[in-house]
Amino acid sequence: MPHEPMRALEGDLGKPQEACGVVGIWGSHENLQVAPLCYLGLYALQHRGQESAGMVTSDGKRLWLTKGPGLVPDVFDQESIAALPGFAAIGHVRLATEADQHVVNTQPLLVRSGFGNLAIAQNGSLVNAEKLRQGLLEEGAVLLTETDSEIVLNLIAKSKEKDLPSAVAKILTLLEGAYALVILAENMLLAARDPFGNRPLCLGKLEEGYMVASESCAVSNLGGEFLREVQPGELLVIDEQGPRTYNLMPGQTQAFCAFEHIYFARPDSCLGGKTAYLVRKAIGRELALEASVEADVVIGAPDSGMAPALGFAEAAGIPYEMGIIKNRYVGRAFLQPTQARRSLAVRIKLNPVTEVLTGKRVAVVDDSIVRGTTSGKLIALLKEAGAKEVHMYVASPPYRHPCLYGIEPSSKSELVARGRSLEELRKLIGADSLQYISLEGLVRAIGISGDQLCLACFTGEYPISDCGVN
Repeated sequence: MPHEPMRALEGDLGKPQEACGVVGIWGSHENLQVAPLCYLGLYALQHRGQESAGMVTSDGKRLWLTKGPGLVPDVFDQESIAALPGFAAIGHVRLATEADQHVVNTQPLLVRSGFGNLAIAQNGSLVNAEKLRQGLLEEGAVLLTETDSEIVLNLIAKSKEKDLPSAVAKILTLLEGAYALVILAENMLLAARDPFGNRPLCLGKLEEGYMVASESCAVSNLGGEFLREVQPGELLVIDEQGPRTYNLMPGQTQAFCAFEHIYFARPDSCLGGKTAYLVRKAIGRELALEASVEADVVIGAPDSGMAPALGFAEAAGIPYEMGIIKNRYVGRAFLQPTQARRSLAVRIKLNPVTEVLTGKRVAVVDDSIVRGTTSGKLIALLKEAGAKEVHMYVASPPYRHPCLYGIEPSSKSELVARGRSLEELRKLIGADSLQYISLEGLVRAIGISGDQLCLACFTGEYPISDCGVN
């Protein structure tokens, strides 16, 4: 029986959902056991995926695999970590898309090939996956999963190149889309980032060796030193000689996902040289400067709206308060991703502080409105708690276009802002007023040139080959 999706656990219901996080660790000597370190790295990236987790280790002779459905501590315990020997590891946390919820798609994937045993974990999505998959099937390949990662493994395995780095470098030229990859063999760790730099990936130095991870917070949580971001188009090889750039594909126009700074990344992560928390405060300040604000108190929608709300309150000169308390201990009975369960989960997870809200004009700041479920229920809760007026301010432009690069939702029909005017949206969520930050204001706050960001979910202009949207 397929495992029930866990996408609602994090509590920011109705939000865009990042699908994966990856970790790779290369130990400084063969006797080092890195599985506990990889576990902690995955734990730091749990916000990037709650559907399943997995890890593969290498002891120099063979690869060892443990993976399964659930959160990182559900999949791994002391016994299972002890059963993963080795000085090198890769790991993965996953939030399934609608198309790949079956447990068979849990990563990392582990196979045997002409290059020896290989394991792979991936964040992102290939826009030419179906074309590549069909080509493999026509050549007689047998595929077990719906993952892009299995396609990549097959392309590597059938390569005629003399060694693994050469094979990976060659097949990367065939991939179109957004990806961050980690690949483990018995004697080396490889990491690659798409030429557009859409998905994040960084390199860090640990006391025990080297580490690559989707976010720098995973490195700092292990007491490591953040060295740099893996460059767009870079293939990094880490072995007994340490890390080195094996190949760097020709530069493309950069298209870093703006939602990493708006919502996905943990606030303490550094992306594009910017700390996510400080960027979010800057977005809030820009929003307040653009808005007409008449309120007595500013609150943030937990948790993703709190950082922009702080910046908003500073710029607007209005007191910031904790108007909503989030219950972090909701059990799995509320994890089913149906509309009815989403609505109930909002009430269970969020509790208003009536003394802060009663009789007040409340400015509530949130990072985005995607399905509209959370916003409408939140506004209703605030008014039930005694708020005189509730004005909604959104720290991103209207989310009107589905993502093609591995972020949920990926369907037009799920996007509440699509085809609706601002006034229609305001009425739908029940706010007394509604205002979004402008695209220009968002770009200013992020501090990265707009032509180096992927803003497709706002503009519909897809920087990486458009394969059509459903």
